[in-house]
Amino acid sequence: MRIKTNFSPNFSLQKRLKKSIKFVIIHYTGMQSEIDSIERLKNIKSRVSCHYLINRKGEIIQMVEDNKVAWHAGKSKWKNFENLNENSIGIELVNKGHEHGYQNFSNIQIINLIKLCKKLKKKYKIISENFLGHSDIAPLRKLDPGEKFPWKKLSKHKLGCWYKNNHKKIELTDQKKIENLFFKNLNKIGYRYFKINKRTKADKFIILSFQKHYFPQNVSGKIDLKTLKISYFLVEELNLA
Repeated sequence: MRIKTNFSPNFSLQKRLKKSIKFVIIHYTGMQSEIDSIERLKNIKSRVSCHYLINRKGEIIQMVEDNKVAWHAGKSKWKNFENLNENSIGIELVNKGHEHGYQNFSNIQIINLIKLCKKLKKKYKIISENFLGHSDIAPLRKLDPGEKFPWKKLSKHKLGCWYKNNHKKIELTDQKKIENLFFKNLNKIGYRYFKINKRTKADKFIILSFQKHYFPQNVSGKIDLKTLKISYFLVEELNLA
């Protein structure tokens, strides 16, 4: 696997220990072109960067060394971690994103992403469920990598978590109970930015993030029984019940 370099000046000066790297966060660039994306990731005024960028030809470009903190996650939370820049590797996939004409990711992009993630997983001993999307850790402000990203395919390589249908029967009609059970499960999985037993307008963004990742056929922002079931399946898959 060939990795080119095109380094960005945007990173924290203090080096980090190998053992501090516990996550891989996947993004899309959300810009009109690869050139625009690289220019922004290298522009010191933008204050954003990533460790790796994978273009639509599948070429991997390293922009910040692994032992340095790149500025890709921003304000973020997952389980007991906050501001995940310090604990993660950030990978950007060239894609116009929802704002400019969201595209399917190219096959070679995903093939080489899987290769890179396998290498990082082995090198830093990253557990499978800690391969996440930007919208998982920052659901109130981010959409990427979005519903077209093939999380199920990555999970077959033990990169990210997926679920098995076990025909669990849920016979609930009280929408409030359904919602509270769903958010209780999300809290166990690792999602943050909500209160378990109190619903707010911001909850819709959490639901959308979850559905983009685990139920891309139904990105509605509403909790139906299937969405609730998937949250239960994930809790069981992760042995969090």
